[in-house]
Amino acid sequence: MRLLVVEDDAELRARLKEALEAAGFAVDTADNGVDAEHLGNIEPYDTAVLDLGLPQRPGLEVLANWRRRGNRLPVVILTARDAWHEKVDGFKAGADDYLAKPFHVEELVARINAVVRRHHGAAGSVLEIGEIRLDESTQAVTHRGQTLPLTGTEFRLLRYFMLHPGKIVSKTELTGHVYDQDFDRDSNVIEVYIRRLREKLGPELIQTRRGQGYVLEAKR
Repeated sequence: MRLLVVEDDAELRARLKEALEAAGFAVDTADNGVDAEHLGNIEPYDTAVLDLGLPQRPGLEVLANWRRRGNRLPVVILTARDAWHEKVDGFKAGADDYLAKPFHVEELVARINAVVRRHHGAAGSVLEIGEIRLDESTQAVTHRGQTLPLTGTEFRLLRYFMLHPGKIVSKTELTGHVYDQDFDRDSNVIEVYIRRLREKLGPELIQTRRGQGYVLEAKR
């Protein structure tokens, strides 16, 4: 999954990016409200982690603007403002969750995963498709009872397929949700990782739809 982290504190922003990447996410960052709103409108993020006290444009205004234009990007507000009425304002503006600083990264990761699952209509931290079992809380994947050693990119790619079972997803869509904005979109790396997943899961699970993309067709 691909996240947008919006935080004006440079040290905290760097720590969040490092911690969230270690937790299995691709992460882009913004340090002000104007850039954040623009990125949220043009990039296919799975979730935004949004501070409220931002320069140039307040986080609450960024969120309200996204919602006014029909942008359904899931948003977790992460802020030092923890008064009850500020939480109410955040939810009224369209936030999906609200976490006050100081916080534990493990809780933030759990909340992000929960928001994404709700957005996709999934329940629980474990995704199961056929004989594949993916545990978001431990980043562990098993197939037919055997633990699979996956790289971070392989894990993100498989998780995206498992959140969209039976759906044909294009290379462009996969690239947009699995890699950050610095990734070379013209490369053939997606094909390489699809091939690696097939080697580990079996060639029949992820199928190619010529001219369209790929689909995870394993039966539940």
